[in-house]
Amino acid sequence: MYFAALLARTEDGWEASDTELDDVETLSDLTDLAREASVDEDTVLVYIEQEDAWFGVVRVDGEEDPRIYISDASSAARSSYGEILLTDELLGREPGAEDEIAALEELVDLDGTEDGDPEEPRSGDGDAGTAVTEPDLDHDPDAVPAGPLGDLGILADLGLSEKDLLTLRTDALVEIADALGAAEVLEAVR
Repeated sequence: MYFAALLARTEDGWEASDTELDDVETLSDLTDLAREASVDEDTVLVYIEQEDAWFGVVRVDGEEDPRIYISDASSAARSSYGEILLTDELLGREPGAEDEIAALEELVDLDGTEDGDPEEPRSGDGDAGTAVTEPDLDHDPDAVPAGPLGDLGILADLGLSEKDLLTLRTDALVEIADALGAAEVLEAVR
């Protein structure tokens, strides 16, 4: 089960609203949604959580690029909303790398031979002089790290230190709202 909320800073404090993410397919869509909730290009926080698995915070300040923090990247990677937050940049990948890898995989079979080429004999297949090299399982360029990922200082200037952010688990939104002074407005939408 997912829960998503927007917290927008205004002159009078924070305004909270729960939000539907059905039409959100990319980080750009999510950023646009946050900017629509902004008053005078003030700070907007988008909070997404999958119950007892992970939570993410996206911070949008005016026209600046969004800042992202995810509590458990490997859990988020198994979620459609988490995949939105796990950008190439956040994962330290070259933008478009997945497209290049997919194109290469079309040219080369999983066994490493080009389409139509005969397979090399494997050790034990009658050619005692040929060694079989095992795939490098230690380095998977598509692997998503377990644990926290992103901008640890995303909420530091708003009252939640990096250390405190790393300790949040369940009810993270409540603790974030407490640190921001937005607990009452959040309770109205939860």
